[in-house]
Amino acid sequence: MGTREETRFTTGLVEKALQGDERAALAVDVFCYRIKKYIGMYAAVLGQLDAVVFTGGIGENAGFVREEIGLGLDALGIQFDSQRNEQADGFEGEISSPESRVKVLVIPTDEERAIAGDTYELATQVAASA
Repeated sequence: MGTREETRFTTGLVEKALQGDERAALAVDVFCYRIKKYIGMYAAVLGQLDAVVFTGGIGENAGFVREEIGLGLDALGIQFDSQRNEQADGFEGEISSPESRVKVLVIPTDEERAIAGDTYELATQVAASA
């Protein structure tokens, strides 16, 4: 089952890590390390980065995780503004520092709304063709 009994990475896991749970902290560290690897791989493949976007439950609501991911990415031109990052939980905004060559953004998603809209559109097309 990995580093935790839970099968999904959740904001609850982040809370446990911040409260001192060693296994939860390890899971968060592994998660952050993997995201850093992906950012580095994309930078290598693309040749440059214009922006890094955090979205979804963890990306939108876990400033601590965003900050951990951002540590050590200066060589790629990624620099976080800690204060902006703290204030961005649950809100859309830029969290990169003015010196950052790469924009770092938090953009909330609404998957349920997108699915409902797509379902409505498909149902309307089916009804129109009947």
